[in-house]
Amino acid sequence: MTARIENRKLTADELDSFGRELDAVRAHTVATLGQRDADYIRAIVAAVRWTGVAGRLLLWLGAVVGAFVHPALWPLCIVGTLLLAFSKILENMELGHNVIHGQYDWMRDPHLDGKTYEWDIAGTGDNWRKTHNYRHHTWTNVRGMDDDIGYGLLRIFPEQRWKPFYLAQPVIAVIFALLFEWGVAIQSLRIGRWFAGKTSFAKMREQFRPVGRKMARQVLKDYVLYPLLAGPFFLPVLLGNAVANVIRNVWTYTIIFCGHFTADVETFSKESVINESRGRWYLRQLRGSSNLTGGKLMNLMSGNLSHQIEHHFYPDVPANRYAAMAVEVREICARYGQYYNTGSLPKQFGQVIWRIVRHAFPSRPRPQRLVSLRGVPG
Repeated sequence: MTARIENRKLTADELDSFGRELDAVRAHTVATLGQRDADYIRAIVAAVRWTGVAGRLLLWLGAVVGAFVHPALWPLCIVGTLLLAFSKILENMELGHNVIHGQYDWMRDPHLDGKTYEWDIAGTGDNWRKTHNYRHHTWTNVRGMDDDIGYGLLRIFPEQRWKPFYLAQPVIAVIFALLFEWGVAIQSLRIGRWFAGKTSFAKMREQFRPVGRKMARQVLKDYVLYPLLAGPFFLPVLLGNAVANVIRNVWTYTIIFCGHFTADVETFSKESVINESRGRWYLRQLRGSSNLTGGKLMNLMSGNLSHQIEHHFYPDVPANRYAAMAVEVREICARYGQYYNTGSLPKQFGQVIWRIVRHAFPSRPRPQRLVSLRGVPG
């Protein structure tokens, strides 16, 4: 675990100035959006489409041609699986997640409309817009309001009340990573409330219908229709699709957890966000997020969530702009004495693993370093 980071306490005037400067970064970035950004996202759409086609074709060739022509062609299944996984990661992270945030609504392209885009995972776009775009991004790390704190399964922070159930969370966390898209799919259902008798069966059934339809379509596509194209050699295609989905799930889980659950990330009480100003909202986003280093490849493969801080500041700004915005954001944070949490993937994920293991056991809440977001720290 890293040493605790102390942030400089800001006066009311400094908080207002902090917010205005960060607003200005957004304003001058949005003013320059144009053809370059449109070309970028359309190139991503093409990359998702053609790597997906190539991956599925190689899976089929490895299964069918490898059986009829020569066993040496079986490794094509592995290449196809990896290419399909790449396509799914790119669609999930750089295309789906960012389009659903409305980052490209300004293009007026119906295929890139954040309000209607449907992506290639078990969860529905509509539920993600509700649980992620609204609840998580509005109430980032506010206990009792942000459902992403532990996803109802894990105790990540000491402020979460400990239960004996959490002793199993190191194992549960691994299962959750493997099946991450399915956990995201049912997140909005709040199944725990149903088990507790706080939601009726009729209401739960009504809420599950669109989720169940999306799940069924994904299962039919990846585990029935595409494998059947290989006829009696369906098994390698079926396994390839399953492995590609698992690779995508584990990668997405890793990136998201590294962006929210590293050692210096904080949580906040409901009371602390009453009458929250713009500057204080930015401060909460900053202290509830963490970035990843790694360069252009990391940015692409993470959907630019390697700049999680900038994403939380500007969720509706095209993510390919975050790297440039980060230079200004980091400089502003430094001038105001605010810690800018960033590190390599091994370092940040190591801290996540530490949290999952440590807080499986009873632990005391730590002192709130932000003091109170309602008052002005003196």
